[in-house]
Amino acid sequence: MNPQAAQEHYPSRRLTGGEGQFFYGYYDNPAFSADGRLHLYTKSSFLDRLSAAGDRAEIGLIELDTGRMVPLAETSAWNFQQGAMLQWDPNQPNSRIIYNVFLDGAYRGVIHHVETGALHYLDLPVANVDPTGKHGLSINFSRLFDYRPGYGYADIVDPFQNMNHPQDDGISLIDLKSGRSRMILSLEEIWDFIKPIYKLEEAKLTINHITFNTDGTRFVFLARSKQGADQRRVTATLTANTDGSGLHCLSTYEYASHYHWKDPKHLLLHSANHEGDQLYLYPDGTTNEPAAIDKSYFLEDGHCNYSPNREWLMYDSYPDANDYRHLYLYNVAKGKGLTLASYYSEPKLNRAVGDSGTDIRCDLHPRWNRTGTGISFDSMHEGQRHIYDMDLRQAMSDLLI
Repeated sequence: MNPQAAQEHYPSRRLTGGEGQFFYGYYDNPAFSADGRLHLYTKSSFLDRLSAAGDRAEIGLIELDTGRMVPLAETSAWNFQQGAMLQWDPNQPNSRIIYNVFLDGAYRGVIHHVETGALHYLDLPVANVDPTGKHGLSINFSRLFDYRPGYGYADIVDPFQNMNHPQDDGISLIDLKSGRSRMILSLEEIWDFIKPIYKLEEAKLTINHITFNTDGTRFVFLARSKQGADQRRVTATLTANTDGSGLHCLSTYEYASHYHWKDPKHLLLHSANHEGDQLYLYPDGTTNEPAAIDKSYFLEDGHCNYSPNREWLMYDSYPDANDYRHLYLYNVAKGKGLTLASYYSEPKLNRAVGDSGTDIRCDLHPRWNRTGTGISFDSMHEGQRHIYDMDLRQAMSDLLI
């Protein structure tokens, strides 16, 4: 490793090796098996462009004790930011995984038994999975590709491409046992709800992120449109019951970004609000003001992630002026944090022009292990995308002093 490419206060370990580009993807899906023996990976053959129609990625697992990498499948329903929504099935978190595929002209989710190879296909692709294992949420990944290519899939042209907020497109609920799905909120319904709140001009509406709360009773989603001559991004932050009822506007401010559920009724969200752009804890279902976590520490947007016991926060940064991304650990009770490490990131990928260009970047996307004693993350500081892990027990001890 080039010592100038990594500045580690606490050591990491590279989990992947060989030819290709290795990553996991997003920060809030379970990458580690429940028993802590396995970690999932995605592998592509390139790193310097967006995925295009027909591009395939390998899906597999890593044996953490031996370092052995086991390929399991291929998919063309993937991107660099969120992969193929690869994750462990909450119903069998040591032996079944869930991911998306392009099959017979359609995107579909698949539940894959890693030992037997048995496949159970879902009606629609998953955008998020209920932590209790009952349901999945689905959105139109073709529409998302048109809006932000690094988060959507490239194989299918959106049939609603020229419609701003169609009645026949929106959010669907998938029964993971049967695989059947039904629409629970249309884009038209969502538009009618948010238009007077945000005083929106007529525009194309897209769902960018969507996530169940910790007990699967509600979910949050970001409904985005571009407004005005400058095409500024306006984000409506909404929550709803699992069946689509109880639609609630969490924040009336136009800016909202990364989030993570603390519990069934509180959402951590970096957004605009009464104290400026900050990391806030929002109470769901009320009009009460959110509470800023630490205005002096969380100065910029990052991927926020509670530890399993909710006592710690993992956070990262976008590249600084020297093209380093930083990993942070924060103790909630003490209101104190530290920098775990800083990793160099290729400027050509960081600074490509426009939303679609920057979507080829390699965010760290730190993810907790199941015991809350360590994390994994993606990085390209060695000149190649790889997955790393880091034991946090010493860092935690240092913060508690």
